[in-house]
Amino acid sequence: MSRCPYTFSQVPPAITAEPAATPKKNWRELWTYFGPAFVASIAYIDPGNFGANIVGGAQFGYTLLWVLLWSNMMAMLVQYLSAKLGIATGRSLPQNCRDHFSRPVVLLLWVAAEISAIATDLAEFLGAALGAYLLFGPPLLAHGLSRTTVLLLASLLTTVFVFALLALNQRGFRHFEGVIIGFVTVIGLCYAAEVFLVHPSWPDVVHDTLVPSLHRNTLYLAVTMLGATVMPHVIYLHSALMQPRMQTFVQRGVSELHDADGEAVRLAGFKRRYLRFELIDIVVAMNGAWFINSAMIVMAAAAFLHNPALNPDTILEDAHATLGPLLGRFAQLAFAVALLCSGLSSSTVGVLAGQVVIEGFLEIKFPIYLRRLITVVPAVVVIAMGLSPVKILLLSQAVLSFGIPFALVPLLLLTGREQVMGVFRNVRVTAVAGWAVTALIVGLNAVLLWQTFTA
Repeated sequence: MSRCPYTFSQVPPAITAEPAATPKKNWRELWTYFGPAFVASIAYIDPGNFGANIVGGAQFGYTLLWVLLWSNMMAMLVQYLSAKLGIATGRSLPQNCRDHFSRPVVLLLWVAAEISAIATDLAEFLGAALGAYLLFGPPLLAHGLSRTTVLLLASLLTTVFVFALLALNQRGFRHFEGVIIGFVTVIGLCYAAEVFLVHPSWPDVVHDTLVPSLHRNTLYLAVTMLGATVMPHVIYLHSALMQPRMQTFVQRGVSELHDADGEAVRLAGFKRRYLRFELIDIVVAMNGAWFINSAMIVMAAAAFLHNPALNPDTILEDAHATLGPLLGRFAQLAFAVALLCSGLSSSTVGVLAGQVVIEGFLEIKFPIYLRRLITVVPAVVVIAMGLSPVKILLLSQAVLSFGIPFALVPLLLLTGREQVMGVFRNVRVTAVAGWAVTALIVGLNAVLLWQTFTA
C-alpha cells in the first residue's frame, strides 16, 4: 500500500470517541477536522495564479472575474468528490485507479498525472524563487550581482525553506496544516490590503464577476486561469489528505471493538460525520482562495490596466516595481511577501501531490526529499538559461488545464460506482454536474487548440 504523505502522531480527540449516530456538530470539534481543504486550496493561489491573474487584470481589466467565480464553483465540486472518494474507500484516487482500472489505463493516467505534477512543480518553485528574489534581491543587485545570479541564489534559499516545511510535515499532519492555514491567511491579508489601497470600481467588479464575457483575445488567459484554479494534482492529493484521520480512527477507535457489526456501524458513522465536516472545510477554504484570486485581478486592473511600462514577460517584477511609486512601499512589500508565501507553500504541496501520484499509481516507495530534488532541476535550468519565469508560469498553467480530464474522468467513474463507494455513490444531480464540468473543460481546451493552430 502507498504511504500517505502525512504522519499519524497526532489524533484529534473527537475521532477516538465517534458514536454510531452523528450528533450535532460543535465548533471545537469542527476545528479538529479543518485543514485538508486548506492544504488543497494553496494550489489554487500558487504563483501560476499570480501570473495568470495579474496578466489578465493588466490587459483586460475586470472582464475575467467571472472565470474565477465559475472556476471556484467547479473546484468546490471537484474537491468534494475527491475528498468523498478518500473518505468512502480509505484510499487515494491513484490507489483506487490502480485497484479498479486495467494496467494500460493506469499507466496512461500516471503519465498524464506526472506531466501535470512536473508543470506544477516547475511553476510553483519558480514563483517561490521569484518571490524571494523580489523580497531579498534588491540589495544584492545593488552590489553588482546579475539578475540570473540573484535568482539562482533565491532558488537555493527556496529549496532550503521547502525542505524545512517537508521536515515539519513529518512531525504530524496538524502541524503542517496549521502552517499552511497561516500561509493562506498571510496571502489573504496582503491582497486585502492591496485592494484597499487601489480603490477599485466596485460596480464594475460586481458586474464583471456576475456577467460572463469571452472573446478571442481572452480565451487563452481564460483557459490558463481555469487550469490554475481546477488543478489536477490536488484532485489526486485531496483524496490522500483524508487518510491520516481515517487511519487514526480505524487504529484507535474502531479497532477497540471486537464486534464486526459494531465496527462497521461506527466506521460508517464516522465517515458520514467526517464528510459533513470536510464539506464545511472545502467551502471555507475554496471561497478564501476565490477571494484572493479575485483580489489579484482587481488590484491589477485598478493599478496596471493598459500600463505600457508592464512587459508581459516580466510582469510580476514590473508589477512589484510599479506598486512602490503608485501605492507606497507597503504595497510593494505585501506583493513580494504574498508571492513568496504562495510559492513556498504551494511548492511543498506540489511535492506531496507528486509523491501521492507516483506511489499510488505504481505502488512503490519513493522518498519525498528525492521527489523535491528531482523537481528542482528543471526550475534551476530555466533560471540559468535566462528564460522568462512568467512565460513558464503561464505555459505551465495551460498544460495543467489539459491534464484536468485525466484526473476528473477517473474520479467521476469511481465515485459513480456503488461497488467502490457503497452508500456514498454520487447521486444523479452530482453526477450530471460533474460530467458537465468535465465536458466544459474539454470543450474549452478544444477551442483553444483550434485557435492556436489556425491563428
